[in-house]
Amino acid sequence: MVRKKDIFEVFFRKKPAMILVALRNDTRNRYGSILAKEVDCTYSHAVKILQEMEKAKLVDFEKQGRIKLIKLTDSGNKVAESIEKIKNLL
Repeated sequence: MVRKKDIFEVFFRKKPAMILVALRNDTRNRYGSILAKEVDCTYSHAVKILQEMEKAKLVDFEKQGRIKLIKLTDSGNKVAESIEKIKNLL
């Protein structure tokens, strides 16, 4: 029998999808290192994913001193919402 988690991973790469969902679900200031820990991946892998998301205009980086805050764009929020809906259906 296929578990919900397993079937979700058939359709989506887990780490990028969970990064978007994590950004949507928590409105606190978000940094790459915090997101990496939340989705259980390395910092460098999280940064690589976030850079691709920035190119796709799903996230924006806002520099505050030495720290880059990460925020969802409107389209990033819509994608994250859709991912959550699909995950719940599966």
